[in-house]
Order: sequence, then C-alpha cells, then structure tokens
Amino acid sequence: MTLSLDRPLRTLCALALLLALAVGLLGHAAHAQAAPAAAAQPAAASVAAPPARPLPSVNVGQVGGQPVSMPLQVLLLMTGITLLPAALMGITAFTRIIIVLGLLRQALGTGQTPSNQVLLALALFLTFMIMTPTFDAAWSAGISPYLDGTMDFKSAWAAAAQPFRGFMLAQVRDTDLMTFAGLSHTGPYATPNDVPFSVLAASFLTSELKTAFEIAFLIYIPFVIVDLVVASVLMSMGMMMMSPMIISAPFKILLFVLVDGWVLVVGSLAGSFNPVG
Repeated sequence: MTLSLDRPLRTLCALALLLALAVGLLGHAAHAQAAPAAAAQPAAASVAAPPARPLPSVNVGQVGGQPVSMPLQVLLLMTGITLLPAALMGITAFTRIIIVLGLLRQALGTGQTPSNQVLLALALFLTFMIMTPTFDAAWSAGISPYLDGTMDFKSAWAAAAQPFRGFMLAQVRDTDLMTFAGLSHTGPYATPNDVPFSVLAASFLTSELKTAFEIAFLIYIPFVIVDLVVASVLMSMGMMMMSPMIISAPFKILLFVLVDGWVLVVGSLAGSFNPVG
C-alpha cells in the first residue's frame, strides 16, 4: 500500500515542479514571518510539540536585496498555478492522446458520447502511466534532493528538467526541430543539451500534432469504409432521403466493440511513444 501511494505522489509532484518550488519559497517566507510569534509561545508548548522541519530556503522572496511583499508572492504563486495546464499539454504525452481520442469519437459518429470528462480522465490516466518513468527520474534527480536541502534551486531545476528534455527529444522530429531552430536563429546544435527549451517545446508540440493526426487517419479508414458501403446500399435501394449516418452508426459501434477497439487504441497509443534513449 505504501508503494502504491508513493508513486502517484511522485507523479503529481513532478508534474507540478514549478508549483512545488513556489510553495517552498512561499513557505520559507511565511516561516520567517512566523518566527517571532513562535518564540513568544510558552516553553511548555514547545516541549510538548516537536519543532516542525522547515521547508528548504531559497532566496526568491527578495528582488534587488529588498523583500517581496506577501500579496505579491501569492500573486506570483497563483500565476504559476495557471500555467500548469500549459505544462501538462506542452511537455507530456497528453496532447497526442487527447487528440486521438477526440478524433476517434468523431469517427464513430456518436456525438458527445463518450463525454469530454470521460475522454479527459482516460487521457490523464494514460499520460500518468506513460510519463511515470519520467516523473520518477525527475523526482529522484532534482525534486527530492531539493526538498531534502541537499541541492540548491538552480541545480534542482536543471536536474529535474533533464528527464523531460530526454522524453521530448525522443519524440521530436528532426525537421520540426530544425525549422524552429531556423526561426529562432539558434541552430545548429552540437549536442541535444544545447537545444533551447523554447525550441524543444515548440518542436515537440508540432511533432505530437502530426503524429496524432497520422494515428487518427488510420483509425478513420475502417469507419469511412462502413459509411461508403452503407451509402452505396441506400442509393441502390433508392433510399436517397435517408441519412447514411443513421444506418452506419450502429454498424460502426458494433465493429468497434467486436474488435475490442478501446484496448487496441489505448495499446497503440501507449506503444507509439519512442523510449528515452
């Protein structure tokens, strides 16, 4: 049970790296402000409750040697939280998975079934499953040493970002990478570590979009064939006023269920990601 709970914790912490670091900084500032109040407590209370371990201190609460006010720190923290969805879509497997699932629903012709919430839940679970090795590597390399106080902020940031860079480099196409390198006037690169993160993220997103549409095209083919067969039969019977979608929808659903389509799609999606070299 301990291992089963520890893995989701590491997954969420690695995905919210910026949030975790910001919370640590905010907690350090709050701890510094609460120190005088804690010193005024009676001695008996301090003996009864052991002192809590403070969060690692990072000098981000000061700009130009002047302390940043608490409302401004909270504002920066809330701003960082709003960027988490962008990080989820920009540096993980979520983009490819949700696009393929959405186009699969359109190919089935089932309208809004499954609902967006169901597709999002399935996409998130698949993303966590695929990204678990990357999350674990980021946790072990950067986040855990930083929380233990054995690594400073800059080193922890670089170490935790390295597994995500490796994952994105394994999926990105060379043509996309060179295109954005030319647009940013930063290429060519001697080693993969020389690729700027902005170029890598943009190249990764375009590569994921292309791969997702390629997979969706292959999924569409059998359903298009069913639509063509049904439309031809209706035309030969003179039933031109009847929509082929009404007749073909049950056959497409039956075909998808008989071949165990959800397992095939999910397995193909999980296997479509290149391993990190």
